[in-house]
Amino acid sequence: MQSTSRFEATASLQLHALISDLHWRIQMLDGDIAEEERNAGNADPRSPTYSMLAQNMRARRDNLRTSVALLEARVERTALLSRAA
Repeated sequence: MQSTSRFEATASLQLHALISDLHWRIQMLDGDIAEEERNAGNADPRSPTYSMLAQNMRARRDNLRTSVALLEARVERTALLSRAA
């Protein structure tokens, strides 16, 4: 079995920390979206009177979710490659 280099271990820890931070930001955005919807009195994103701020926060949250999925896939690929080596 091959040992993990310090660089690989650090990179892996940094990726996990980044993923964790992005999850936290997603949770914050979820709360902000809910608050904005309450304040605007409209929680239907398909409505023409839906808050632009909430719409922008939803787009940001969705982009962060995509980023998290890509980073998690990278972590999984790296784990599979290190197990195969």
